Amino acid sequence: MVELGEIMTILELHRQGLSLSAIAERMGMDRKTVRKYIAQGVQVPAYGPRLPRPCVIDAFADYVTERIRSYPDLSISRLTREIRDLGYHGGRTAVGDLVRAVRPPRREGFEVRFETPAGRQAQVDFAHFATEFEDWPGVTRKVWLFSMVLGHSRYLWARFVEHQDLQTVLRCHIEAFAHFGGVPAEILYDRMKTAVLGEAEERHIVYNSKLLALAQHYGFAPRACRAYRAKTKGKVERPYRYIRQDFFLARRFRNLGDLNLQLRQWLDQVANVRLHGTTQRFVNQHFIEERPALKALPAGLFNAVIRLERRVSSEGMVSVGGNYYSVPDRTRRRILDVQSLAHEVRIYEDGDLLACHPVLEGRRQSSILPGHRQAKQFAKRTGQRILGPSSGHAVARRGLTFYEQVGQRLAHAGEAS
Repeated sequence: MVELGEIMTILELHRQGLSLSAIAERMGMDRKTVRKYIAQGVQVPAYGPRLPRPCVIDAFADYVTERIRSYPDLSISRLTREIRDLGYHGGRTAVGDLVRAVRPPRREGFEVRFETPAGRQAQVDFAHFATEFEDWPGVTRKVWLFSMVLGHSRYLWARFVEHQDLQTVLRCHIEAFAHFGGVPAEILYDRMKTAVLGEAEERHIVYNSKLLALAQHYGFAPRACRAYRAKTKGKVERPYRYIRQDFFLARRFRNLGDLNLQLRQWLDQVANVRLHGTTQRFVNQHFIEERPALKALPAGLFNAVIRLERRVSSEGMVSVGGNYYSVPDRTRRRILDVQSLAHEVRIYEDGDLLACHPVLEGRRQSSILPGHRQAKQFAKRTGQRILGPSSGHAVARRGLTFYEQVGQRLAHAGEAS
């Protein structure tokens, strides 16, 4: 077979004016062969269609396609983990190519990226989620994700809550600092109402006084991001999308406690051990290097108090933050002073402490302390459970039969009158 280089030489010698015989003698070819290639010239080779090669991802294409159609925002990392559990041995790139073929690319604007030194800054915000707990089927529950991310290492602490109130914000800060084992020099906030009250003259930010007390106790400086520039908090807002896509979607949760338990496992086993796409560092190893740069935790507890006045119900309960806390039978006044701290609720009558309850999470739950006789009778009547001192506090729910009994009593009372 004549090579391409030989054909080019034949054509060049012919252009120089050599005869067929001279070219054939120099190239060691037959004159007919030389004449053929001079007549044909250089031709582009024609190739047939390439047969598709089998790919290791092909066996999982239907599964990935169905998952993307059901949950369009599932992350590539999450899908890679899922099909590896099914026997996939390929890489993440093949999964990404398949996902991009099924899911249209997002169109997003450009963002300015900035980096912070170790221990310098953390970013905080809330994000809204909606789910249906298995313990309450058919009921869509609104929950909020509080997240604090260290700007240098991208180490993430997060917790789902049912309130955005000040007490919850303070408690989440305290638990995040305890988990980090230290405090960043400053914390950046969006203008959430529990942190930033507004803006005074000359663009002076007005912060919540209790948040300032927390900042003074732990030694950090609160900082509000510029108005209409929420993207300056990209390090905390990008993880919200990551948490939604890689953790929250396509999961089931029994209740708020189970949701937070699964979140904690995911943070420890996935989010905080991954190779971060921006820093190109493993998050947990990077955090170990950042931790010494954090400020030391204070020796004492944070005890800032939110003072309230609450009316005692006929069942011997006061309502705080959507939950109910018992008072003892000897209580005389109908209006009591309440001190709401980050982790406990204290109830006073004329300056005397009547009850001290651990804070309940969620809504419409009851804490009934042992020794509150009226509360015991209330619990017996409504089917709620009282825990002993060693068990902490009680979280109780009313069954539907309670409301049926109340309706029947009201009906009988109307007939009697």
